[in-house]
Amino acid sequence: MKLDILAFGAHPDDVELGCSATLAKEVSLGKKVGIIDLTRGELGTRGSADIRAQEAQKAAHILGVTVRENLGFADGFFTNDKVHQLEIIKIIRKYQPEIVLCNAIDDRHIDHPKGSKLVSDACFLSGLQKIETKLDGINQDKWRPKQVYHYIQWKNSNPDFVVDVTGFMQKKKDAVLAYESQFYDPNSSEPETPISSKNFIDSVLYRSKDLGRLIGVEHGEGFTTERLLAVSSLDKLL
Repeated sequence: MKLDILAFGAHPDDVELGCSATLAKEVSLGKKVGIIDLTRGELGTRGSADIRAQEAQKAAHILGVTVRENLGFADGFFTNDKVHQLEIIKIIRKYQPEIVLCNAIDDRHIDHPKGSKLVSDACFLSGLQKIETKLDGINQDKWRPKQVYHYIQWKNSNPDFVVDVTGFMQKKKDAVLAYESQFYDPNSSEPETPISSKNFIDSVLYRSKDLGRLIGVEHGEGFTTERLLAVSSLDKLL
């Protein structure tokens, strides 16, 4: 199954928080979209890995993505090494995405920049013919995505471009709140965390409104790039 866009997150809910309005918009445009979670988020203070797995599938259904997989890497302890790179290479070659979205290059949680670099490196290596991988016993063809973009997470990184996601923020909010164990619930008896406050959930909306303001629309999601973007003519820039 070939996908147009494959979004990676170090933890279930990273993709929802970082770029799910963009994914929902692309799905509405007929694009085939997938999500890959690197870990099960088992070190999270609230909930459990099993609960988050259920929440992740609910969020995937809300967004309308074609596929969602979890690679089961060790939360907090996975590394950017050959073993982990090869697992991601297999996924990239399996789905052959044109565009890969992944974690922020710099962020509060240590897994975010680690996951960002791991996925980025694997995207490059996946295009090398002499790296051989098999899936279900069958040799895979090399594949390198055309672009790797990084979504914005906890830190207010300066985006290289902003996607107009006006009309898709409700779907993003619904996907985020599918993770009932993780986010604001005034009736919860779970310990408080940096992402469990009402202010954090509110920040998802006011960031999108601020990024939208910067490009003259109601809502936006920002991304950073690894290399220069090319356009065929000036009128392709909105």
